[in-house]
Amino acid sequence: MTEPAIRVLIADDQRVVRDGLTMLVGLIGGVEVVGTARDGIEAVERAARERPDVVLMDLRMPGMEGAEATRHIRASLPDTQVLVLTTYADDQSLFPALQAGARGYLTKDASAEEIERAIRALAAGRTHLDPAIQQRLVAAVLEAQLVTWPPEQALPDDLSPREVEVLKLIAAGLSNTEIAVALFLSTATVKTHINRIFAKTGARDRAQAVRYAYQHGMV
Repeated sequence: MTEPAIRVLIADDQRVVRDGLTMLVGLIGGVEVVGTARDGIEAVERAARERPDVVLMDLRMPGMEGAEATRHIRASLPDTQVLVLTTYADDQSLFPALQAGARGYLTKDASAEEIERAIRALAAGRTHLDPAIQQRLVAAVLEAQLVTWPPEQALPDDLSPREVEVLKLIAAGLSNTEIAVALFLSTATVKTHINRIFAKTGARDRAQAVRYAYQHGMV
């Protein structure tokens, strides 16, 4: 049985970019462009009508910017994933987009192959970040110490410092592979850390581990 095509909506205020992305994405096997939008307001409206699997979202657009449009789409269509495709990679663009619910972030110099990988990853429920963006996100997560334990006090539930790092990245939405890249570990080692985290915290899955991280002020 043939798998259904991945349905993609493209939102960008520049017509030449919309047309170029429509052509590029349309050439990807198993992917269908179901519409385009000229701004955030139209993106929200078209998404509600078409219910795409993935929205390619520019950030700087008139009327409603991409981060706000992302927030609306994710709130009303939880099964629709947002892949930011923008010229901007500064913190003022990156973090609001991720906080709004974007699960992918690429800059417009990304290759066609990278865009295809990102679309397929998001459609499968994974995240996909530009490597440079990923490193900055990891650095921000690891540096954001909202709670500092005294040196003489053990970490919660006897977690090791490395396990806390892994737990923070799980809470940030990174996959095992992305955590491995960020921390220069093998995926097998990451899986071992995660299993130990689950055992020590009593978490049965990643969602419960994320809840634990928030409850203990790790993110």
